[in-house]
Amino acid sequence: MSLLKVCSRAYDSSGAAGGVLVNIASVAGLIAVDQRFPYGASKGAVISMTRSIAIDFVKQGIRANAICPGTVHTPFVEGYLERNFPQNKDEVRQQLHARQPIGRMGRPDEIAHAALYLASNEAAFVTGSALVIDGGWTAR
Repeated sequence: MSLLKVCSRAYDSSGAAGGVLVNIASVAGLIAVDQRFPYGASKGAVISMTRSIAIDFVKQGIRANAICPGTVHTPFVEGYLERNFPQNKDEVRQQLHARQPIGRMGRPDEIAHAALYLASNEAAFVTGSALVIDGGWTAR
């Protein structure tokens, strides 16, 4: 619900001047991931909302896109491993790396570069898209 509020405020403050929204979804919003149905459903909703915003506000010059990362190696992932797999976190970390065909988790800077692109004028013709950055995970 807070993402909806943020997107609504962005529109309210932008007026007719246009703008760009870049939402973070997940590949879990596009494909089923074991034991993650609430997360997948919420990320699917982010993608749908982003596409609706793109269509509803295109005439006001607002573009909206979503980034759908695969597993990204962040402090959150390390905390998750520590809390849930303290005895075998190295093994589970390797499984997280291996589920992307490229053989590793993504890096935060890779996602940030995609967000910068989507927010830039170079992406002026990109709206309503779900940009997948997942090391080939969804290509299987």
